[in-house]
Amino acid sequence: MCDLVARTGRLQQRYEDGSRLVAGCVPFRYINSDEDGNSESGKVVQVLMISSSSGPGLLFPKGGWENDETVKEAAVREAVEEAGVRGILMGFLGDYEFKSKTHQDEFSPEGLCKAAMYALYVKEELETWPEQKTRTRTWLTIEEAVESCRHAWMKDALVEGFCKWHKEKMVKGEEIADAHGGEACDSET
Repeated sequence: MCDLVARTGRLQQRYEDGSRLVAGCVPFRYINSDEDGNSESGKVVQVLMISSSSGPGLLFPKGGWENDETVKEAAVREAVEEAGVRGILMGFLGDYEFKSKTHQDEFSPEGLCKAAMYALYVKEELETWPEQKTRTRTWLTIEEAVESCRHAWMKDALVEGFCKWHKEKMVKGEEIADAHGGEACDSET
């Protein structure tokens, strides 16, 4: 049984210039690369994607940014609710605009959305989470994720946002998994 409960409804939803404000993340981890038998060949980045509740293809966790939270808190909440993961919110990947066919309302009649996306280094996968009955989670390599993205804007967030951010961190020699480089991601933040 899951003690966490997903938020629902639009009463606390934020809007700006006719767009619904959304927050999300690209959850990631490292696995050892031992395909060539050389354990010193390094680590491979994997990203976590979730199934869509409204059709085929995979997504990154994201959802409405509400009035009683910061955009980072919203991204953290969505990671827990939709993907059942906690970790360290590392870096801002960018704002991505898209049209939602399912979320048109009086404040955004055309379904316009603006998503603030972040990198999330996963430290914990929860055994139970609020949306586990409607979503499955899958770890993929970057290449697999690019092929599996349901939406073009999410592919952009992965390639133009996450991959560039990650490469910059590697070039600078910054430790990605260092807890001092980001903000803790749990249900109480």
